[in-house]
Amino acid sequence: MTFDHELTLISQTVKEDEIGNQIPVETRKTILCKVKSVGRSEFYGAATAGLRPEIVFVVHEFEYSGEREVEFEGERFKVIRAYRGGMTRQGSKLAFDEMELTCEKVGTDG
Repeated sequence: MTFDHELTLISQTVKEDEIGNQIPVETRKTILCKVKSVGRSEFYGAATAGLRPEIVFVVHEFEYSGEREVEFEGERFKVIRAYRGGMTRQGSKLAFDEMELTCEKVGTDG
């Protein structure tokens, strides 16, 4: 599986204008990712907690900074679980180099 899909990581910060009003500001960063399906047991386990996982994005760990929302193919998703996986050997030690982001669509409450 290769990193051949574009994913936009979205973070939010709050800035103040000249009179002190707090204004949310989005920062976007586009990276490459792999796309996976949500596993059956993970899907049903999350559903019991009221979550609706729909897709898993695999990203390089060094590119992910804890963003809670992403955009993929024009749709916005909320990160409901970030999992460190994909170990590789670097010299004599193991290193984690991938993060799995399990996501649900934003605004899916019918």
